[in-house]
Amino acid sequence: MTQPLKIGVLLSGSGTNLQALIGDIAAGALNAEIVQVVSSRPDAYGIERAQAAGIPVLVMNKTLYADAEAADAQIVEALQAAGAEYIVMAGYMRKVTPVMLRAFPNRVLNLHPALLPSFKGAHAIRDAFEAGVKVTGVTVHFANEDYDKGPIVAQRAVEVAEDDTLEALEAKIHEVEHVLYPQAVQLIAEGRVSVDEESGRVHIK
Repeated sequence: MTQPLKIGVLLSGSGTNLQALIGDIAAGALNAEIVQVVSSRPDAYGIERAQAAGIPVLVMNKTLYADAEAADAQIVEALQAAGAEYIVMAGYMRKVTPVMLRAFPNRVLNLHPALLPSFKGAHAIRDAFEAGVKVTGVTVHFANEDYDKGPIVAQRAVEVAEDDTLEALEAKIHEVEHVLYPQAVQLIAEGRVSVDEESGRVHIK
């Protein structure tokens, strides 16, 4: 078996996607090691999840983010010191700056709760629900300087049933996230993911 892919995880909230990654690593379904967690908020429950798994945590706060590039420089320093090869954003509610994107080119992974390029932004599930679409989904993509426009690694559709409430759709989306995100990270761990610099498209071997 190849060496585990070393990843850093960025989060801002409950950390359910972090927990999905931890669970798949423990089950042997994901050949990765989470070497550092960064929380943008000191009250995020994801901090407790990381600590319970023995993962080092860097805790940021609103004051530190007053200078976004300086904050990202501090985060990058911690991630590089931990040996992170890729960054996995898991419910991270801060826009990453060029400081981080230059340090990890095409190696900052993000999860979006819709089928990009549809329903960009912070309220994608609600926006899709209110638009009355019959199918929405989940996208895993590399972050770049264009918000929610980076190269797409993986997508999975989620059907919107006639009797779905917004809360029911949110639950369905999150369930798919917890499966698709570790699978996408595993593709990277297997060395099967590359980005065509000319077209900006992701190719899966």
